[in-house]
This record gives sequence, C-alpha cells and structure tokens, in this order.
Amino acid sequence: MSLKGKTAVITGSNSGIGLGVAVELAKAGADVVLNSFTDSPEDHAIAAKIAADHGVKARYIKADMSNAEECRALVEKAGQCDILVNNAGIQHVAPIEAFPTSKWDAIIAINMSSVFHTTAAALPMMRKAGWGRVVNIASAHGLTASPYKSAYVAAKHGVVGLSKTTALETAQEPITCNAVCPGYVLTPLVEAQIPDQMAAHNMDRETVIKEVMLERQPSREFATTAQLGGTVVFLCSDAATQITGTTISVDGGWTAL
Repeated sequence: MSLKGKTAVITGSNSGIGLGVAVELAKAGADVVLNSFTDSPEDHAIAAKIAADHGVKARYIKADMSNAEECRALVEKAGQCDILVNNAGIQHVAPIEAFPTSKWDAIIAINMSSVFHTTAAALPMMRKAGWGRVVNIASAHGLTASPYKSAYVAAKHGVVGLSKTTALETAQEPITCNAVCPGYVLTPLVEAQIPDQMAAHNMDRETVIKEVMLERQPSREFATTAQLGGTVVFLCSDAATQITGTTISVDGGWTAL
C-alpha cells in the first residue's frame, strides 16, 4: 500500500529504531517528521537525506519528550499527523531500593507520559482527516519483566495498556492503535556495546552476541530497525484495518518462553 499523502510523526527518530521506522515509512510514500531533544545540523541533514532518497517531504522538529507541553507542540507544529509513532525512550538499570527518583521520573515521563500527550494532540487531527494510525513502540518488557529495570518495565507495561485504551476509544472510527514489542534490536547503541561485552566475557563477537546479549531471545538473532519499520508500515496498511488494541512482538520468540 502507498502511504502517499500521509504524514507520519515519529518521536525519538534521529537514530536507532525511530530512524529505521521513519525510513521505511518514507519508502512507502509517507512524508515524515523526525524528532529528538537535540537541534544540530546533523539532525536536519538526516531529514534532508530521507527526503532526497525517497522523494517525500521530511523535516526535523526539536521537542523534549519529558515535557508535556513540548510533546503536544511537536504534533501541532507538524501541522498534520495521520500516523503517530511513539518511539522515544531512555533506560536506567538499578535495584528498586537504589533506583534514583530522578531517573524513575524521567523514564516514566519520556517512555510513557509522552505517549499520552502526543496521542491526545494527534487524535483530533486524525478524526478531522477521517483516518489515523497510532503505533506505540513498547518492548518485550511491556509483556514480561527483568530485574533492575523497574521504571522501564512499568513504563512499557503502561504503554501497552494505554494502547488498548486508545484503541477502544477509537474502535468505531477509521483509527487504530497498536503496540509493537521489540526484543533486542541491532541499533548503533547496541552495536557500540559489543566490544565491551567481548572484553568483559573474553568471548568472540558471535559468541558474546548469542550467549550473553541474546540469552533471552530464542532466535539468537537481533531484530533490525528495518524489520521494526516494516511492521509499522504493515500496521498502517489496509490489511491491518481490523488490527487494533493489540501487541505485535518482534522479539525472536522471547515472550513465547
């Protein structure tokens, strides 16, 4: 299906999963709005490259996803939002009793509350246009848990719940809302961790990936950002019209365990 004429707003999209999603949506013909909390020439250059490569409109808008007003302003500045992909997220690992309050507040704000604020701003636009897709990038940790990730797990479970509520509130309209739940995805951030893991465990690259980093991912393979993007494109297609209020796991079998 062509998404020509649609505009997609993707939070946290100047690298990693968000950028991969933006590229795949642009390949499908959608105009894209990229976002992060920085505002560098490189950010705008990424948008310009997507526009040149795929013949769509692409621009970058700075917005801090920890700030409710900036979340809503991002959607408003976009001017049109047919597809909303909530991807922005951060992580911190610590036992509950040692988890810094500031880290808890930041993770809940960026990973979960931002989804509420952008969705609240986007739904009126979608209703006016008579069509809309909300895709929330949750996590395998939105369906299961790991120790020492209390804020992240809580936030991602919240994103799954909010996705279901959004779907119910729009169920009789041409708007859907779903959550995509990735396992480990090969992003530049993850790629940069591999040499340190190799040194720490005295293992070669392939072994440390399969036996350490992907211990909980039965496929023993990373998902790719293009695969995540392809899943989002599918959820925007006519074939997915009756898929709403659910989760799609892209986790190599993690949540089958």
